[in-house]
Amino acid sequence: MTPPFAGLRVLLVAPLDGHANAHNALRRRALERLGCAVQHYDPDRVGWLERMVRRDQEARLRGVLEQHRPEVVIAVGWERLEARAVEALRQAGRRKWALVLGYDLKEAEAAAEVAMAYDQVFVASSAGVEYLDRHGVKHASYLAPGCDPSVHKPLRARGIFRANVVFAGSANPRREELLAALVEYGLALWGPGWRRTSLRDYCRGELPGTEDYVRAYAGATVAVNIHRTASADPARDGSGVNRRTFELAAIGTAQVVDSRGDLARHFEDGSEVLTFSTPEQLKGQVRRALQEDKYRERLAENSRQRALRQHTYMHRMAELLAQVTGRAP
Repeated sequence: MTPPFAGLRVLLVAPLDGHANAHNALRRRALERLGCAVQHYDPDRVGWLERMVRRDQEARLRGVLEQHRPEVVIAVGWERLEARAVEALRQAGRRKWALVLGYDLKEAEAAAEVAMAYDQVFVASSAGVEYLDRHGVKHASYLAPGCDPSVHKPLRARGIFRANVVFAGSANPRREELLAALVEYGLALWGPGWRRTSLRDYCRGELPGTEDYVRAYAGATVAVNIHRTASADPARDGSGVNRRTFELAAIGTAQVVDSRGDLARHFEDGSEVLTFSTPEQLKGQVRRALQEDKYRERLAENSRQRALRQHTYMHRMAELLAQVTGRAP
């Protein structure tokens, strides 16, 4: 069977690494599986020759475009390419430019200015789409993060990766306050910053890469997912759902996640995930999931099946390409 976007030439402009930006490698893999001929440009990596001749970002990217002649350019994040550069490069060739933004729209005014330079903008929160619309960006659409079932999958975990309750992510005061209520249930923490908090004794490591991240959550009886900011925070976008939500579903571990405006678009509370809004609710949901084995197993399986059916990066990239190119996925 011919892939739906066979032969489509795509340039992915995004940083790649094995940790913070591992999701961009999964986007690239999804594009390739959809049949695209993918080239990659990492704006954060500048070779010695570019440093020596002091070529700027626009000039380097222009050279990549001339060499590979993509039909679609997908940029992840607004910070690395200036609006002026995008506009100049768009005018230099007949290709579509798409911008992918995360669920937590930081420096929203600056992001809106850059977004105006693109043909299509995809934002991982409904509130972000609404904000951009109010600021003149009428070509923004909602596109959630996703998962890769070949990476985010059930694993047999032993030793240090086995725990009752697991949270993997960076420390901040909100997460510290919420997770402090769970220490009696056998809490294990992974991620940077925890050894400088009151929960230092529960930190098992900093998770250098994706494989350990998956093992940590695969070894949990109950996985806890706490977004960086509260949904009620007036200074931030509280609607969007983070990548962890979809990754945990694919890993197949029962998930307790803080309530978000867009969560109901993707998972059903009570049958696929358990949600909370207060520390008391978090503690109660974790206790229930630990005590009710059959219910917990059903939650995990239901959320995993939903993730496989609807929430992989292939689903996300197919939706993006369909909107940008006008082709049916």
